[in-house]
Amino acid sequence: MQIKYQYNSLLLLLFVFILSCNQGSKEKYIYHHDQGEIFTTGYDIKYAYNRSLKEEIVAELNKFDMSLNPFKENSIISKVNRNEPVKLDSFFLKVFHRAEEISRTTDGNFDITVSPLINAWGFGFQNMDSITPQIIDSLKSFVGYEKISIDATGNIIKADPRVQINTSAIAKGYACDVIANLLEGYGITNYMVAIGGEIAAKGRNNKGACWHIEVTKPVDDATGMLSYRQTVLSLCDKSIATSGNYRNYYIKDGKKYAHTIDPISGYPSQLDILGATVIADDCMTADAYATAFMVMGLKKSIETAKKLAGIHYYFIYEKNDGSFGVEYSDGFEQFFVKE
Repeated sequence: MQIKYQYNSLLLLLFVFILSCNQGSKEKYIYHHDQGEIFTTGYDIKYAYNRSLKEEIVAELNKFDMSLNPFKENSIISKVNRNEPVKLDSFFLKVFHRAEEISRTTDGNFDITVSPLINAWGFGFQNMDSITPQIIDSLKSFVGYEKISIDATGNIIKADPRVQINTSAIAKGYACDVIANLLEGYGITNYMVAIGGEIAAKGRNNKGACWHIEVTKPVDDATGMLSYRQTVLSLCDKSIATSGNYRNYYIKDGKKYAHTIDPISGYPSQLDILGATVIADDCMTADAYATAFMVMGLKKSIETAKKLAGIHYYFIYEKNDGSFGVEYSDGFEQFFVKE
């Protein structure tokens, strides 16, 4: 949510409470439950229909994978990164232009060209002791969302051939939207699509209630095995994504630094927000802003979010005394489950 720019997400801060179907259900259709793996993470899809659509879902996810998975040698994004001629498909074009837009609204704090910096620091900051300001400056010369664009004929234009892109911080959310659109194409109005920690939901579950989503508490647990409830949210016709840093950081000179790399400075973000949950009309938007807010920190994230129509946030942050605080947007109360 990874750093979040990687497909292999290091954290899943959300999981979904789906109540099991019962014999007394009054739904017209059966609730199907399809599970599997895509982008080295799991997907979990529930929907009400008269038959299973797993075959169609898998086919659509495979098409998506061949477009935007940078770890597949023959994917479109891999060919773009190798500067090979390639025809860009609708998946690539939509996610690229949306990423470009979100980069502008976040003053470059969201950036799909940051991979060279991520790779330099290494997984878990394994290369931290060998990083120098000179290395960072060198890499920053070909990192920046403004250094790559698509011209009117649909061709990629790079300011430097070394520019690389990785859409992992937005692609899982967009994949949720893609499958949601697939389901709606079959007239399905009640569904929940979860890929990794990103979720698109519409209508209601088999109990006639909005889908219930749990946000977990920050726990200083390197194993990732501990999970405690922070709050439960009710989601109807909305999408949600969460990004978090509390299990992945290092301490230097008494300060905590997150696993999220700041694309502007080239260095890990200083830890402030521990978990950013974003609700939006589409999952691609929620996914990208959840990542951007982790980089921007509490104050700037709140200022930015206030300017964005349709964006709702729930931030868990660390106070100066080491305790946890919560900030959420005006009107966010509508999503809390009444217990």
